[in-house]
Amino acid sequence: MRGAVIHAPGDVRFQTLDDPKILRPTDAIIRTAVTCVCGSDLWPYRGAEPIGNPRPIGHEYVGFVEEVGSDVTSVRPGQFVVGSFATSDNTCANCENGFQSNCLHREFMSTCQADYVRIPNAQGTLVATDEVPDEELWPGLLAVSDVMGTGWWAAEAAEVRPGSTAVVVGDGAVGLCAVIAAKESGAERIIAMSRHEPRQNLAREFGATDVIAERGAEGVARIKELTGGIGADSVLECVGTGEAMAQALHSARPGGSVGFVGVPHGVAIDGQELFFSHVGLRGGPAPVRRYLPDLIELVLSGRIDPGKVFDLTLPLDQVAEGYRAMDERRAIKALLRP
Repeated sequence: MRGAVIHAPGDVRFQTLDDPKILRPTDAIIRTAVTCVCGSDLWPYRGAEPIGNPRPIGHEYVGFVEEVGSDVTSVRPGQFVVGSFATSDNTCANCENGFQSNCLHREFMSTCQADYVRIPNAQGTLVATDEVPDEELWPGLLAVSDVMGTGWWAAEAAEVRPGSTAVVVGDGAVGLCAVIAAKESGAERIIAMSRHEPRQNLAREFGATDVIAERGAEGVARIKELTGGIGADSVLECVGTGEAMAQALHSARPGGSVGFVGVPHGVAIDGQELFFSHVGLRGGPAPVRRYLPDLIELVLSGRIDPGKVFDLTLPLDQVAEGYRAMDERRAIKALLRP
């Protein structure tokens, strides 16, 4: 088969790879319908995470089941399936508590920008649709496998409630999906922080009531100005940098909550400052599997369309251009078609 391999910062190549095989009875093999480049893939691409030896890359996927291990009964060959970037058995104590992304048998997906993918823990990870969805819905379902589920977790972690005010820090695909999640959670006011007009427009289309272009102390001051000098009930941090975290914490009102879902890089939190702020803080890898059935239905019914975050579509063999376009902010998110 063919797939993307990252060799070094700025160096992603499309290569011939060994076909995946069933290694455990809990595995499945899928044929990729569509895949994509994630903002978190840019961390190693930009040299912010070690790469080591050349390795396959990619963790978002939807596709058709080709083969299943002997223990897999929840899906069968030929079905269209959606999964999570973090695999789970969906039966351990952590899964039963709703945190499938901390499953005791968790494996993070890392080979999905390819023609075929092996899915560990397939029984608990994959969710099949009743029939093969129309192709126009595939991008939205692909978003559900990570960025939409992660945006949903940001809203839940930040305790967005009906009638509340929510701030979304970050205008990448996760941040834009977090706007959808805040709206679906009933937020009355949704303030998106964005400096880029196409992303601002999409945030408004998804439900943002206000857009703030300022950053840092000026951005916090604008939030306070819009919230009677107090701050927001909920802040959804969808970037992962120290600056974004500081902005999120300072934008929340006393008693408010911050949900942080951007993979942290260079984030340090002052314990005394957090203590006296009365701001709640929760985050981590999104438990996407918990949300999959409901989010799939929201996409299939047309209630939400997170697939709009894909503003660049490329054949899979042009995956390197997808990385370049996102790195240079020429694209929000690159969709890849095998």
